[in-house]
Amino acid sequence: MNKPHPHDHHGHGHGRQGTFLRWLLSVFRPHSHDAVDSVDSALEASSEGIRALKVSLLGLGVTALLQLGVVAISGSVALLADTIHNFSDALTAVPLWIAFVLGRRVPTRRFTYGYGRAEDLAGVFIVAMIALSAVVAGWESIHRLIDPQPISNTGWVLVAGVIGFAGNEMVAIYRIRVGRKIGSAALVADGLHARTDGFTSLAVVIGTVGVIAGFPLADPIVGLLITVAILVVLKGAATDIYRRLMDAVDPELMDVAESSLRKVPGVHEVESLRLRWIGHRMRAEASVIVDCNLGLIQAHSIAHEAHHRLMHDVPRLVDATVHTSPSTQDGQDHHTAIRHHQMAGPTPG
Repeated sequence: MNKPHPHDHHGHGHGRQGTFLRWLLSVFRPHSHDAVDSVDSALEASSEGIRALKVSLLGLGVTALLQLGVVAISGSVALLADTIHNFSDALTAVPLWIAFVLGRRVPTRRFTYGYGRAEDLAGVFIVAMIALSAVVAGWESIHRLIDPQPISNTGWVLVAGVIGFAGNEMVAIYRIRVGRKIGSAALVADGLHARTDGFTSLAVVIGTVGVIAGFPLADPIVGLLITVAILVVLKGAATDIYRRLMDAVDPELMDVAESSLRKVPGVHEVESLRLRWIGHRMRAEASVIVDCNLGLIQAHSIAHEAHHRLMHDVPRLVDATVHTSPSTQDGQDHHTAIRHHQMAGPTPG
């Protein structure tokens, strides 16, 4: 059953004047929260991620082949280099594909939480590729600014640039949409990587138009502007992957989970709560306080119901561990024996 997103009722108060600005910002840094709108099984999410990679790889392959056709007609060496670049960048989705496949394997006695972290590691690789794209774009732009090179076959270069931009941007939109839907920061990052390639092709288009108009320096200047745009994209992608690796979650998810636990009959208070992402799946660890006079079976029933509520209310949650602690009487501390081993953790706000 679909759950309303915690942001759906905020009422941000943006008018029509802010629509274009929000769209422009979303191009460079797609706005997303760890909470998503629906709860699918982890297997379905992985399958959808793999399907997105297959479709987008096909799209990028067709784009590169069309560019290759332009190369064959025009004989442009520069276009050939750009086409090879697009082919190689399309293959960066392969590590993420492998990560999705690995993530479907069952946990082992060594990898007790499974292999979901492979997805986040693939995200690190993708972020590194975006950084490399920024370095290459910046280097080439500065080199052409210092030592301008004539652009030949401008008409064909223009056609190839339009093809490259359109193909990469469509793939970027698709990957980002699916990545946000299934909660995969790595797939979103891969979509941003495709977007940076589209920016590169867009720079070719704008630069070529400038050259045709009699302003040869337009090519390197636009290249520098695109480099800045790629750096903005890089910051957003790196931030998302860093947060996943550091087990960061949206604080509003904590609010949802705490509210869910407090509504369980028999729960007096939420003692502690932790949420963590492993790939595009989430796990929870919680401790709740119950009546100290309850029997073991009654306390277990409350923990079971709390587990059940969390699975329904917290998007992308695949498992939870719920511990019950008895309420204190006369200041008695039931955790005295392990208190010196415990680290301070997130507590309910």
